Order: sequence, then C-alpha cells, then structure tokens
Amino acid sequence: MGQETFIQGQQGYISQTQTLLKKLPKVRGEYRENAALKNWFDVGGMAEILFKPADINDLQSFLKEVPREIPLTILGAASNVIIRDGGIEGVVIRLGGEFAKVLVQDEFITVGAAALCGNVALHSRNHALSGLEFLTGIPGSIGGAIAMNGGCYGSDMSQVLVTVRAIDYQGEMRELKNIDFGFYYRGNKIATDFIFVEAVLKGLKSSIEEVSQKISDCNQKREKAQPIRAKTGGSTFKNPAATDSAQKAWQLIDAAGYRGFKVGDAQISEKHCNFMINTGKARALDLIELGSKAKKDVKEKTGIDLEWEIKILGRD
Repeated sequence: MGQETFIQGQQGYISQTQTLLKKLPKVRGEYRENAALKNWFDVGGMAEILFKPADINDLQSFLKEVPREIPLTILGAASNVIIRDGGIEGVVIRLGGEFAKVLVQDEFITVGAAALCGNVALHSRNHALSGLEFLTGIPGSIGGAIAMNGGCYGSDMSQVLVTVRAIDYQGEMRELKNIDFGFYYRGNKIATDFIFVEAVLKGLKSSIEEVSQKISDCNQKREKAQPIRAKTGGSTFKNPAATDSAQKAWQLIDAAGYRGFKVGDAQISEKHCNFMINTGKARALDLIELGSKAKKDVKEKTGIDLEWEIKILGRD
C-alpha cells in the first residue's frame, strides 16, 4: 500500500490497518495485514487486508457479517490484472485450495472457482472429454474465466458452462444457469454481483489421444505466438467488433508503431503486440501508462477506441 497511516488512540498510535482488522468478523480462515498480492505481471502494491476463507460456509458467514462500508475486492489467480502501486484498500478475498477441487462424472466436470484452467483441461484429457481443450490456453482460474467469458481459438466459457454456484454480497448462495449470465465477448452481465465458487462444465465423449492432440496443438500455437514465459498478463485489449474494424487489437497497436515500445521496464511485446510485459522492475504505473499511450494513439490514427481486457485494480 503506500506509506501506512496511523490514528491516535488511548494507548498511543494504532495503524489504520489494525483498526480495520478489528471491525472484521471472526472467521475460520486467515486474515493477513499488508499482504503482498502475487500477480502475473509481478507489480503493484499490497492488500490492506487479505482474507482467505476456509470454505464456502466461512465465506458466506464473512459476507453476512462484514460492515457494508468496508470495500471488498475479489481476486483470483490475478493473471489478467494490474494492481496499482498504492495497493488495494479494504479486504481482498482470495479463494484457496478448498475452492480448487475437480470432480468428473460422465461428461460433466464440477470444478471449484480457484482451479486453474490448465488443470481443468488436463482433467478433461484424462477422462477423454473433448470441447474443453481451449482452457489450456487461458491463464488463471475458472472463476476469472467465467467472469470474463474467457476463451481462445474459437471457443469460450459460454459454450461449455452449465451451472454456477455463486454467493451474493449478502452471503446468500445462488444457483445460476448459463442463460442467467447474458454472456457476450469477454464478459457477462452479472459477474460484478456475485462471487463464483463452483461451476459445472460439459464436455463431449472422445478419446484421450484426440483430446491430448488438441491440447498439444493449442499449447504449440500459444508458444509460437505469445510471450508466455515473460511476466505478462495475457491480452491487454479486447479485439474490436468486426463491424468496427477488420483488424485485431494487436494489428492496430502494431500499425500505430508500438511493437517493442517501452515505458520504463514495461514493454509492448515484440512477439505479440497485444501483450505487455514486465522486462525487469516495471511499476504498475509504467504498464498503465504504456497501455494508455497505445490506446490513445490507436484512437487518434483509426478512430477505434480499444477496450481494456486487463483489469486495473487498486489506488495510485
């Protein structure tokens, strides 16, 4: 977080974070003060309070009792997130291993929201289920993939999602069907209203060999085209609608002269212009400035206003 502030109490000075902690309900999980937030860009500040619930009941109890004035932020694997250098105020909720279980029955996969997409793809392979191979190409967790309708190579979550168990911010459990989401390209209409905790996905009966080959093909495409071994956060901008432009976001950024362009240690990838990378000790501010410059120049040159796909969280 930036410089920690203090308030005066009867027994001297108490940190603002400790004051916040005293307002929070008792939980069976873990609270951590001024916690570093691991993310794929390896930039940004800390969480004022990080909460890792023990299980679904613990999360529900917390949400029912936490004072409404305290800001809450849900953070998954942080694969498509820039956390500002000032960190995130209030409580950051991060789901742990209890929310990462995977169960396969017939052609259905029940998966916790914290499970990594790549791991779910491997489970589908091991049970000879096709249609979920694209998950190997999505960095991050299933919860995040649902929230942004993650996808690649012509497939996305809207095509395989059956139902979701979700908790609203009053702590009530809801059962949501695919039709409830109103999915659209890289998004849906209800993600900000819920915390997703578990999903049921549907595959198609196939063979282990066929699914393995499709996963391998997907991985080879990514390796060839994307800077997957760099500190990156995936696609920076959404591709514009076909009615707005025949070109993809990377082509517009490339044409604007940004291939390899740097702000500090933040750089537009030379391998794929819709990826920003941290080449060393970039700050979140550098990445945001770099993306904003590219976005501004594309707008000036083409009239197309690129929309961020990366989520920017926290305070300056």
